[in-house]
Amino acid sequence: MIKKVQETSHFLLLLARDFPRRSLLLAALAGALIVSVYLSPGDNKIQPIMIVEPITLALDSAPTVKEENHLQLTWQEHLVGRGDNLSTLSQRAEFSAKDVYKISSSPNGKSLRNLYPGEKLRFGANDTGQLIELHYVKTPLESQVFIHQEDSFVAETRVREPEIILSYREGVIEDSLYLSGKQSNLPDKLIMEMADIFGWDIDFVFDIRPGDSFALLFEDRFIEGEKLSTGNIVAASFTNRNKRYQAVRYTNKKGQSNYYTPEGLSMRKTFLRTPLDIFRISSGFNMRRKHPIHKMVKAHRGVDYAAPRGTPVYAAGDGKVTETGYSKANGNYIFIQHGQTYVTKYLHLNNKKVRKGASVRQKQLIGTVGSTGYATGPHLHYEFLVNGVHRNPRTVTLPQARPIPKKDRLEFDLAVSPVLAELAEYKAARQLATIQNNTTSAN
Repeated sequence: MIKKVQETSHFLLLLARDFPRRSLLLAALAGALIVSVYLSPGDNKIQPIMIVEPITLALDSAPTVKEENHLQLTWQEHLVGRGDNLSTLSQRAEFSAKDVYKISSSPNGKSLRNLYPGEKLRFGANDTGQLIELHYVKTPLESQVFIHQEDSFVAETRVREPEIILSYREGVIEDSLYLSGKQSNLPDKLIMEMADIFGWDIDFVFDIRPGDSFALLFEDRFIEGEKLSTGNIVAASFTNRNKRYQAVRYTNKKGQSNYYTPEGLSMRKTFLRTPLDIFRISSGFNMRRKHPIHKMVKAHRGVDYAAPRGTPVYAAGDGKVTETGYSKANGNYIFIQHGQTYVTKYLHLNNKKVRKGASVRQKQLIGTVGSTGYATGPHLHYEFLVNGVHRNPRTVTLPQARPIPKKDRLEFDLAVSPVLAELAEYKAARQLATIQNNTTSAN
């Protein structure tokens, strides 16, 4: 049998010599099949594994097909500066006016006509120096890409999704909300957002006290490991005079996002507690207050918010402007009727932004702080009336907010419960760490 195998192998070698090299694989496979026929399963002197080697060698000697998955481009990045345009940046990158024309005249090429400082253009060229791709980077998340095809460019928009990481901050009020927030390394955006969230329940100028505290769980946005920006507050708590308020962000099926209490009540009330963004109170609600000009006791049925002249004044709630005008005592004033029950009044304005009969929305600009009429300095005098009777704007009970609809309550609970639990875990861990540090310091 060995002799037959040798003769067959010799015949195959002679046959392969007369065939082209590319047929070597077929010859080897045929030889392997013939050899296997002559091999006896009971012959222990010849191991079947010996036939694997020529097959493997034949496969290795076969030519391979090289496929290019993508073009290897050389990139230049140029930052848009003041006065820059597509032509100047292309010249800086050493591309021709012909390339500029092809790109600007392509579909969506008009978007390149108005570049703004801080944006970027990335030029990608092949090994011959031909412009193949132009990336117009509007923001770290959005780019418009122009790709060379045949003798023109086609455009596509690419949007990147940032990685969202939740961060935690907490703090204790020592003087003002703003300064305490900065001490806790909170950006201005989050401090103002926190004031907006709880602004329907707390007057952050008059009501807060040293020892009040806050805690926030918020989004940090990252791109490729680099921090891009601070996102929204997802959950927060504020303790004011030993009363704790909680809020959580919830997005409904329509994609609308708002803040709610854990019980599903909207944080947004019918009225703002205070109608200013930048303010400080010069005098509180005091029916026995001595008027600073007349030097006599007069009923002061509102609250004075001292603020720089020109500070925006907002409508405290939805309503209709019933009176605007000027008087010697009140200066420029605006009265707004809110349904049948409530009226708000705004006095000593520098100027008015609405007219009598106009409908206004909550937090709509209606005027600016001034010192018209009987006023010792720029301030807003704000009054709140219920059924014609003056009430303290800072303490009056505001109408209850609308709750989450019953049909959506289960979905709401499932969405917000993990977030509120995470906020509580962070607070508990921080309190534990504080206790351990105090114990270590004491020892």
